[in-house]
Amino acid sequence: MNSLFLAIAVALMVRSLAAARLDRLNLGAPVVLVLAGVAVGLLNEDSLSAVLNTQAVQQAAEIILAVLLFTDATEVRGGRLFGGSGGLVARVLLIALPLSLLLAMACGWLLFPGLPWPVLLLIAGVVVPTDFAPAERLVRDRGLPTRVRSVLNVESGYNDGIVSPLFLFALILAGDHDQQRTPLDALGTAIPFALKALVVGVVLGTVLALLMNLAERAGWMTGQSGRITVLLAPLLTYTVTVGIDGNGFVASFICGIAFRYVHRLAKARRLRSTPAGATHALSQDFHLLEDITSVLTMTMWFMVGIAAVLTVLIGIPWQVVVFCALALTVVRVGPVLLSLIGSRFSARERLLVGALGPRGTTSIVFGLLAFNRLPEGPTADVILVITVICVLGSVLVHGIGARPVTRLLTVTP
Repeated sequence: MNSLFLAIAVALMVRSLAAARLDRLNLGAPVVLVLAGVAVGLLNEDSLSAVLNTQAVQQAAEIILAVLLFTDATEVRGGRLFGGSGGLVARVLLIALPLSLLLAMACGWLLFPGLPWPVLLLIAGVVVPTDFAPAERLVRDRGLPTRVRSVLNVESGYNDGIVSPLFLFALILAGDHDQQRTPLDALGTAIPFALKALVVGVVLGTVLALLMNLAERAGWMTGQSGRITVLLAPLLTYTVTVGIDGNGFVASFICGIAFRYVHRLAKARRLRSTPAGATHALSQDFHLLEDITSVLTMTMWFMVGIAAVLTVLIGIPWQVVVFCALALTVVRVGPVLLSLIGSRFSARERLLVGALGPRGTTSIVFGLLAFNRLPEGPTADVILVITVICVLGSVLVHGIGARPVTRLLTVTP
């Protein structure tokens, strides 16, 4: 493990030292870190499975997901539940997302008839959530209509938090060796887990935000200590929730929503401005969290490179290639277009929202968790292969191919 950490540190250092130059060459962090992971994987072919399937990797993936969920929740803009495009985002999250999960399960049933439905739900949970890590420039592209970027931003912040309890429920049903349960036991476990997570997330998010606001008003905090407080919030929430047998991922996500809402309103009152006017001041408190999240995200891309080598060794069935192609296109585009029927979006804007749905860090973490927590065998291997092919396919489709699609769909006739 020491050599793995050293390799990750060197790869992150090289990327950081040459970030501006690499960006100008259209070599973003995902591409660079995946290539570095592939290089390390090729040098350690005999121990790849042992490296990925360890308790340390599992725990690291869980902590990373908790931090990412908190970060996503705190990055939602506008001060409302669904940001500034509430109705449109609600359509995508509450209609398109469930339909995409069902459609992914249906595609999996056709292509992998031997897999039970809990495993199909688990795979759907891996391939459906969107994340703009592999296409960061895309969401900042001023060529995109503002409301399209707004919907994509808010959706990517919320969908992993919505999918995570379903994913963990499916993981229990699929045969998680940490928590083997019957279906009824799994349901009886999932509901209390979720309820505890909701309570802990709301309480800790609210209390931590209020304490931070009081400390700032009393002059007890510095800028640095404020940033550290924000960073520790998801770690504390996840640890407390897991300690009482709750869903730490859901709790971290709910904590992020509550924390930002309470902290933002209190800061607005203290600065005697509107909530919108406090956004800039508030964002400074999240700088350290955003930097740490970037490091964690790049680490996950490095692990994808290692997993890619293992995937080649395992073999890539044609069913996996077809499934991932469907997951990156039809599984998302169809439900999104259906959910936006009758909305104020034009036909091109609807197609943009559907077409621009990259898969990234959330899929990586979910895939690694499934690979680690399921018993070794064909099922775990299939999930790992699907994760790698889907994510790398998204880098090509939504990273390299997104700009031509965007230009095509935004050019006026």
